[in-house]
Amino acid sequence: QVHLVESGGGLVQAGGSLRLSCAASSSIFSIYAMGWYRQAPGKQRELVAGITRGGSTNYEDSVKGRFTISRDIAKNTVWLQMNSLKPEDTAVYYCNTRPELYSWGQGTQVTVSS
Repeated sequence: QVHLVESGGGLVQAGGSLRLSCAASSSIFSIYAMGWYRQAPGKQRELVAGITRGGSTNYEDSVKGRFTISRDIAKNTVWLQMNSLKPEDTAVYYCNTRPELYSWGQGTQVTVSS
């Protein structure tokens, strides 16, 4: 079983930045596409950024131009750089493969104040 551990969340003012990290317990990033997902209170979990095995990236419309997903295969780590944060970005952020193959980690809380 692969374990995914997210970190880097916190409380930030609107317009600020955060960098989230996701560490995997096994070398999966060269095998699977990866994604960052988020779940806001009362809403379903949604995919906000993805990176393919080949390194191509895609983003949900609301975060395009503000978020950047990247990875280091050797370090089994994927990051999400989040700039120009907005209150509507407030959510618990998770990483997983695309599609989701593994159990969800605990996530990391991102709270953006207005």
